[in-house]
Amino acid sequence: MTQPYRLPSGGRIDRRRTLRFRFDGRAHEGHPGDTLASALLANGVRLVARSWKFHRPRGVFAAGMEEPSALVEVDGEPNRRATDIALVDGLAASSQHAWPGLRLDLAAPVGWLAPLFPAGFYYKVFFRSRALWRHLWEPFLRRMAGLGAAPRTPDPARSDKTHAHCDVLVVGGGPAGMAAALAAGRSG
Repeated sequence: MTQPYRLPSGGRIDRRRTLRFRFDGRAHEGHPGDTLASALLANGVRLVARSWKFHRPRGVFAAGMEEPSALVEVDGEPNRRATDIALVDGLAASSQHAWPGLRLDLAAPVGWLAPLFPAGFYYKVFFRSRALWRHLWEPFLRRMAGLGAAPRTPDPARSDKTHAHCDVLVVGGGPAGMAAALAAGRSG
């Protein structure tokens, strides 16, 4: 399989080895040193995601953690930046926020109506009837505006960080801070 959009030499890509990966069920090839985004671009894949509100087509926009558009799901974890995912052999990634698929998204025509929907329009229009809001409009808008499905299982990863909580936190060592620390210490 040739990669028509890849330079024949240069960069930090090891072209001697080939890695196979899947995006939205389709097989692609890349090389060690690629990110998912660079491998997709090298394979001619330009459409990577859909915008979260109006389902407009989105591709790779930036080169690193600044990437706002190319959000994908990898191993059940949503909203991962394709520019931050190192390509490994057997990687399976999928687009998100498109139904039934990225190329044919049945919600895409909503984008044509975007001029009719200013920011926050739903707060003014859909709250007139509480029952309609709760049972019809809110579930519909949440489905349209969500980014990815949250995982249903606990995260198996362990962190070396500890998030300690305190009852009293005194910030500052001036007269007020010293008085607050003394009062807290004396009260136990």
